[in-house]
Amino acid sequence: MQYIPNVLFAVVLILGIGFFVRNVGRLKRNIFLGKELRVNDNKGQRWKNMANIALGQSKMVVRPVSGFLHIIVYVGFVIINIEVLEIIIDGLLGTHRIFSGLGIVYDALIASFEILAFLVIVAVVVFWIRRNVIRLKRFIKPEMEGWPKKDGNLILYIEVVLMLLFLTMNAADFQLQQLGSAHYAQAGSFPISQFISVGFQGFSEATLILIERTAWWMHIIGILFFLNYLYYSKHLHILLAFPNTYYGKLRPKGQLPNLESVTNEVKLMMDPSADPFAAPAADAPVPEKFGASDVQDLNWVQLMNAYTCTECGRCTDECPANQTGKKLSPRKIMMDTRDRLEEVGRNIDANKGVFKEDGKQLLDSYITKEELWACTSCNACVEACPVSIDPLSIIMDMRQYLVMEQSAAPTDLNNMMGNIENNGAPWPFNQMDRLNWSKES
Repeated sequence: MQYIPNVLFAVVLILGIGFFVRNVGRLKRNIFLGKELRVNDNKGQRWKNMANIALGQSKMVVRPVSGFLHIIVYVGFVIINIEVLEIIIDGLLGTHRIFSGLGIVYDALIASFEILAFLVIVAVVVFWIRRNVIRLKRFIKPEMEGWPKKDGNLILYIEVVLMLLFLTMNAADFQLQQLGSAHYAQAGSFPISQFISVGFQGFSEATLILIERTAWWMHIIGILFFLNYLYYSKHLHILLAFPNTYYGKLRPKGQLPNLESVTNEVKLMMDPSADPFAAPAADAPVPEKFGASDVQDLNWVQLMNAYTCTECGRCTDECPANQTGKKLSPRKIMMDTRDRLEEVGRNIDANKGVFKEDGKQLLDSYITKEELWACTSCNACVEACPVSIDPLSIIMDMRQYLVMEQSAAPTDLNNMMGNIENNGAPWPFNQMDRLNWSKES
């Protein structure tokens, strides 16, 4: 009978981690639905970017208030995971505070965990006020209605509950240590929870044990729940920020890549031995689509970008098109890409691993032409993103599809391209007449 809690804990742990591994597999499958892209250059710079941006939070502190609060929450969750490790070992072995043998080091660790837990609660409350009371403009955009807003708040509630459970567990533990209760050896330092424990004075030992054990179980189950909730939440960036910053774009932001499909077409046109009127061979591969109309046309890094999006809205906040009232929101571009990718993934799951045409695509079904052509390609969104997401690359790929596959460029753009073809410049003037403006009248 004494081993029942250990066995039960092992079952809960296996189920929680197993479901998480299943979701990670699904996530990896969805990301690699994208086109292959080799990103193995300049590894030193990539590791440096990951260390500075993902680990060091260098782009978060550009906005000091939210950046500082985010660092508190980030550091709090990373460091408190040491305490989670102790809980897992205790749960499997039936021990209690197995790391207590570290003595004064353990006391310092528990004290730092408690201070961080308290600071996390304060930071989360401020975040909630910014979202729901002050209602910062970037959090009340149209794409943030419905589930995105609920998701953002739900994450804040979960974080507060997890921290309160941790402090409650320690408060009851502290009282049990004062009573000299068996199995609750003197260990740890409790600068925050000892104040909470005042409310437990006068409770019986059995009641305190019930409170401590209940908080302990709810805390670890809550962590496993949060771990599995990540896949369905914008908080997936906790995991993906690291690979996303590593594989982030290194070339100058204004430099656009050449389309390989276009390069191949030009090479074929310039090949003197090629017969432009010859029918393709029976076994010739299907010509690549120019640009992108659906998520499968994007590369895997772009799809990882979509899953990494934190929905913070800094990109949209900096976007000049959005600031002037146009429909474009770089954040919505990333959210739409992720939503469509999830829809494609569910389609594949429902059809035994094969995608069945559903009459939808990213273009038009999710992202409108008006949004795409509103972009000024200024790269403000790319510069603003705290985790190296590149919404512009998706916009440009979809524009290329509209121009090269559908000939659906706006009239002004078609006029400009016609002028370049005929006059060698964007303006509707013959090359011989370009300098007429300089002649005296």
